[in-house]
Amino acid sequence: MAACGRENNLNNGWRLSFPALCPGLTVVVARLNEIITSGAKTVDSNGSPEFPWTVDGAGLPPNASELLPKLVKLTKKVTEQVRLLAKDEDEKLTERSLYDVIPPYDQAKALGKTNIDVDRIAAGLPCGSEGFLLMYARWKKLERDLYNERKERFDITQIPDVYDSCKYDLLHNAHLNLEGLDELFKVAQLLADGVIPNEYGINPKQKLKIGSKIARRLLGKLLIDLRNTREEAISVVELKNNQDHHSLSTKIEKEDAEANSKFFHKNDEIRKSNTLNDISMDQDDDDDKETKYRLDPKYANVKTPERHVRTRLYFTSESHIHSLMNVLRYCNLDESLLGEESLVCLNALERLSKTKELDYMSYIVLRMFENTEVALEDPRRYRIEMTFSRGADLSPLEKNNGEATSLHQEHTLPIMGPERLQDMGSYLTLETMEKMIRPFAMPAEDFPPPSTPAGFSGYFTKSVLERLVNLWPFHKHANSNGK
Repeated sequence: MAACGRENNLNNGWRLSFPALCPGLTVVVARLNEIITSGAKTVDSNGSPEFPWTVDGAGLPPNASELLPKLVKLTKKVTEQVRLLAKDEDEKLTERSLYDVIPPYDQAKALGKTNIDVDRIAAGLPCGSEGFLLMYARWKKLERDLYNERKERFDITQIPDVYDSCKYDLLHNAHLNLEGLDELFKVAQLLADGVIPNEYGINPKQKLKIGSKIARRLLGKLLIDLRNTREEAISVVELKNNQDHHSLSTKIEKEDAEANSKFFHKNDEIRKSNTLNDISMDQDDDDDKETKYRLDPKYANVKTPERHVRTRLYFTSESHIHSLMNVLRYCNLDESLLGEESLVCLNALERLSKTKELDYMSYIVLRMFENTEVALEDPRRYRIEMTFSRGADLSPLEKNNGEATSLHQEHTLPIMGPERLQDMGSYLTLETMEKMIRPFAMPAEDFPPPSTPAGFSGYFTKSVLERLVNLWPFHKHANSNGK
């Protein structure tokens, strides 16, 4: 299972440096900026009108160019109110002293407190350890970066940051009653709902290309762990079968020996007393009991060999969650996989196109099931099920009912439940999953060799990763084609 948090909120400047990780993002941001600032309508990108997610810049509001000036105006309005609050706190704030005295704003540090300080809130101060001066620095930085007045240029990469600050202050600093914050949140949300998904590609093919570059290591690790679990399950079945066969042979030999022994000593047993005869019968019953063989956990690193449950958690960033999701739903668009159906069903594709944001605690879950009634060599023995959650539910920030008020007081948001990515009754085999994901994953041989855990011996002496390199030829066919 992979889970994420919004990384741009905790690492200022992330969006400026992120294109260095994937050069293709620079082109995407430029094209996205052109679509938004020019007011141009979205352009069909070899897609069908039936599938709105195939359009360049899908999800962007049609009046995005009109919303940008409004976003800047409202951001300035909120910033000015916070500046006045900082002055009222007798911080002796001036434009010059702000940047000469205040250290670089570190939101993760400023908002790092886990307990709600009721006294601070009652006193009309910002939540957490953030004072008005730091709060002003946060908003002033957004105002300055969002729009360059001298060059009359908007920076659309700052839209998600404005949106995140709105969400934070609506949830944690609603008691400050900042005028215009609600309206700013709505405007920022409209723009962010279009900008955030398109940062990773403005059409499906771009999303797949960028996603494979960002998440290739995560994808490789997921495939390695799935194959690792499958191999372990197979080895346990084989060991159990061998032990059952050995147990059966031992039992037959023991029964034959006991039968011969009883035949040669039959006369002696008749002459024994009833008491001695009872004791002998008890001993015979004990000897007839089958020897029980159980898999030694140290060989398979499990405590309950009969039931294989493995949970691997991958805590990663928003960019990797978006990228992983894009590869899962668009991998069939790759030239090597033409004709294959998407791993994600049509209904889920439509829902995902309407899911603009993957917020805090969003996650993707891959579950592998083993059908023990199917032969080991049958691909249908191992089935994959995929679900996802978009994380925090923002509805309390959009409503004014009693439930929303209660959550505001607790400074919390509910987490959305999981949604299926496949149709009911569909059957995605591990073999198909590997074939579809392998072209975009880091090859196993590129991973550093792992250390062998203590207690592994016998069948697991050789590292699982080394065996995977031999058994699972990543990209061998691709290399032969010169790709």
